[in-house]
Amino acid sequence: MKRSLHIGINDYPGTGSDLAGCVNDAKAWMSELNDRSFEWQDYLADEKAFRKAMTDAIADVVVATQPGDLTVITYSGHGTWVPDTDGDEPDGRDEALCPWDIDQGEILTDDYLYSIFKEIPEGAKVIFISDSCHSGSVARRAPRGAGPFASAPQVFSTVKFLPPSMHLTDKGIEAACKVEAAPIRARSRETPVLLMSGCMDHEYSYDAFFDGKPCGAFTHVALWTLKDGMTYREWHQAIRKYLPHDQYPQTPQISGPDALLDSKVFE
Repeated sequence: MKRSLHIGINDYPGTGSDLAGCVNDAKAWMSELNDRSFEWQDYLADEKAFRKAMTDAIADVVVATQPGDLTVITYSGHGTWVPDTDGDEPDGRDEALCPWDIDQGEILTDDYLYSIFKEIPEGAKVIFISDSCHSGSVARRAPRGAGPFASAPQVFSTVKFLPPSMHLTDKGIEAACKVEAAPIRARSRETPVLLMSGCMDHEYSYDAFFDGKPCGAFTHVALWTLKDGMTYREWHQAIRKYLPHDQYPQTPQISGPDALLDSKVFE
């Protein structure tokens, strides 16, 4: 069975850092996978994408995944980081997704996601696509050019990053780390998940405008380059022909078991 979950967050109350294209990203992924005959889909946007709703939805779709199934989870929104407490991150930082209620100290770290993903059964495929970033910089001007950038107007784009100092107090960071670290056990086997992300850990993913509407630069290029019959490895290579770009200096990443990297996209 093919299942998908799509999360897009533009509205971040209390942060002064709203985005514009993330809900469109979620809808675009949902439309693409609907066209590819996914039998079950779920969608969370803005106030529906608070932390508990996100964790429940991700856990539910993963638990439902059986050998032979394909599950795709997409996220578009802000990213951030918190201090690593279990020693598994060389840079001392745990990457995290930012739910709608992040102004209340709610985050979703990569460690917590791993605690869910490690239960995926052998023979199942789970694809996680994240259009966010975990470090930030000033906005840059959108490019014009060929290919997927031909329709980009000259407007300012926004980075998808919230620094910890903006949304968490020292007490909040400490509490968040304690909550997230608890479920983690030793990573004794390769996580059976293929991860596609919009940038490297130290780079920035951009919220931009294409075809007259706001959307993520990575999501736009990923969907623009997707062709039937591609493997994930080939798809990533196609995306990398256009990103990084002079005005979108983000380097899309892909990681996962070779068997998933060399399997056909969304099949």
